[in-house]
Amino acid sequence: MFARSVALNVARRATRPAMRVAAAPLGSFSPAPTPKLLTMQIRSLSDKTRAAIDEAVRSAPVVLFMKGTPETPQCGFSRAAIQILGVQGVNPEKFAAFNVLEDSELREGIKEYSDWPTIPQLYIEKEFVGGCDILVSMHKNGDLAKMLDEKKLVVEGEE
Repeated sequence: MFARSVALNVARRATRPAMRVAAAPLGSFSPAPTPKLLTMQIRSLSDKTRAAIDEAVRSAPVVLFMKGTPETPQCGFSRAAIQILGVQGVNPEKFAAFNVLEDSELREGIKEYSDWPTIPQLYIEKEFVGGCDILVSMHKNGDLAKMLDEKKLVVEGEE
């Protein structure tokens, strides 16, 4: 473990741009120049993967990208998302779940597609809602129940 952290620190230092400080004339103050970090994000989402995700998002009014399946979630956050949707009374006929563990392209692609770094991810009527933290918050403050009810996505008679 120690060897790995040392190697990571060495690698980080090697990738940092070198700072060069020019000598300032006497009597004047010139702060050291700071390196500008260029944040360049490499887009890896292929057209094929984007089309597949588009199709998945359109497949049902309520779509959850998760780790595992609704019957057997493979992480606590996915389990929490499924439990919240169950407590909210989401109509199973209007719900679809996709296991990102079955497809590495989907697992990485969905993060880029939504510009959200974590899984699970919830979409309601093709709109990205958020991850587990957002769902928990919306569940607690009543916004999720209101949204699902307004869009008639709950089993009739359930509130």
